[in-house]
Amino acid sequence: MKIRSFSPSNQMGLLAGLAVAALLAGTPALKAQDATTASPVDQNAQTTPTTTAPPAQADVTLSNTPVKKKKPKIAKSERVVATKDTKAEQKKEAKYNPLIGKDQQLPDKQLYDKAVAQIASGHYDIGRLDLQTLLDTYPDSQYMMRAKLAVADAWYKEGGSAALTEAEQEYRDFITFFPNVPEAAEAQLRIGDIYFKQMDVPDRDYSKATHAEAEYRTMLKQYPDAPKPILDDARQKLREVQEVLADREADLGAFYATHANWPASIARYQTVVDTYPLYSHMDDVLIGIGDAYEAEAAVVRSEVVCTKKLPPGTRCLPEGAKGRLLEDYDSKAAEDYRRVVLYHSAAPHVEDAKERLTGMNLPIPTPTKEQEALSEELESSRAQYNLQKRIELLFLREPDTVTAARMGMPTLQDPTPTTAPVVMKELMADYRDAFDPNPGAKQPVAAASTPAAGGEKETSAAPAAPATAAAPTLEDVPSESGGAAADNADKTVTVVEPGSTPTPSDSGTGIGAEVVTPGSEAPATGTGASDRPAATGAQDPNYGLPMPKAANTALPPVEKAADAPDQVNEAEGHTTAPGATPPPPTANGKKKKTKAPKEDKNDESSSKKKPKKGLDKLNPF
Repeated sequence: MKIRSFSPSNQMGLLAGLAVAALLAGTPALKAQDATTASPVDQNAQTTPTTTAPPAQADVTLSNTPVKKKKPKIAKSERVVATKDTKAEQKKEAKYNPLIGKDQQLPDKQLYDKAVAQIASGHYDIGRLDLQTLLDTYPDSQYMMRAKLAVADAWYKEGGSAALTEAEQEYRDFITFFPNVPEAAEAQLRIGDIYFKQMDVPDRDYSKATHAEAEYRTMLKQYPDAPKPILDDARQKLREVQEVLADREADLGAFYATHANWPASIARYQTVVDTYPLYSHMDDVLIGIGDAYEAEAAVVRSEVVCTKKLPPGTRCLPEGAKGRLLEDYDSKAAEDYRRVVLYHSAAPHVEDAKERLTGMNLPIPTPTKEQEALSEELESSRAQYNLQKRIELLFLREPDTVTAARMGMPTLQDPTPTTAPVVMKELMADYRDAFDPNPGAKQPVAAASTPAAGGEKETSAAPAAPATAAAPTLEDVPSESGGAAADNADKTVTVVEPGSTPTPSDSGTGIGAEVVTPGSEAPATGTGASDRPAATGAQDPNYGLPMPKAANTALPPVEKAADAPDQVNEAEGHTTAPGATPPPPTANGKKKKTKAPKEDKNDESSSKKKPKKGLDKLNPF
């Protein structure tokens, strides 16, 4: 039997033998390499103890030594640098998760991390459920305070009126439970932000703006040691809220000015000046106050001066009182114009104030360098309008806070408010002071005129002033300063308090003076100017004005109405009224029936009546 070879030919057999020889020669080198690399992999493997040679142990020891690898150098141009937004997000994450990377296996830590991730991704309800689970399950957790704050933040980020109401309650609860932690200042700031987000334009409901102002003021008062970024944020938002409130008051002042209601206009403008000194249109407000006083001066200037040539009953104003009123109103207007020039030299409407001072023939003041620098700094801190902001104001209906100041301390306490009745009382006091040449002293009482020997009337030249220091009465003012004696005897000037209603017999001037002819009203005994309580020092409830006497007359007797006629009861068949003569009976002894009067059927309204035709349709009868 012939034995066949493995290879089909002799050459193939030779090549196979060479390959086997090469494999056998490379086997020791491969075993040595496996010994050096297999030891770190099998370090933790459990093997049976075997006896190994000393050279093998030395190889294992050398394989366990750590090998230091040098980090490859990266060029500066190829390095990855985190942007400001990335750093801000990392800082924000570290703020809400200060133990990031620590205690990752704790269950409360896992719950907190999961809730924060859900809130960051917009799943607010799921995040709040996880946080509530953390608060209920782990009451002693170190994440309890941050979980409570994160619940409020979730409601705040969700938005909406209902969610913001819940957020406000959660923030207040956080301040109640943790009043001394640094996060309490931030919680109070968020309460103000809740109302700030709901704030409406100035000509609509301003209650949200008022609440926001109160919350920001509370934060700045109760937490003065809060971090500087939080304090700066609160101050800036308070400036923007006060900008909106000041804009509302200024608009109301301008509205009253268009209706010539000058006391109300002055009150609104003065409230802006006292309460919101950082208002962006303060120059317009001060000019508005000056214009209001100028309008009051124009009314006084248009009044007629009282002279002896005027007929009785003519409305007039004494020359001295008119001059004092004009001087008072012009001085107040000029003072407001000067404030614009001195303290708001960089404002847009400072030239209008200078023109008004020039028109009053008054010098224009020059502001100091410090005043100019302060005004320039304040005006330059305001932002400018751009296209994006104008579109937002047009479509989103947001309050305009672009021109709000970015510097200065906002007011933390409202001063005493200025109201229209207060301004009206001041104007009335100006009228009283104008008729009183010596304020604070009693005016001399005019002596009664006595006929002289030649038949002419003369008055005492220097009447003696009473000892009392009571306020002068309005009737004690003489008619004209330095007037003739004959004119004083013919007519006098009676001063009435502005706003009082004159009697029909009086000729009121509407300004505080009236011309009265002697004899038109006979004074009663004991009702002269020197006998009144104001002249004697007693308290006068009527402020020196005479009390009208009521005329009691008897009323006429009440006339009794005539008796009503008797009614006829037609239901019982009686056709005659009781007491009337009944019809005579017939021969049979029966009562004779009376025929009913004929009725005109044309007067009746019935569906059986034939409709009118022709011209009868036009006959209403």
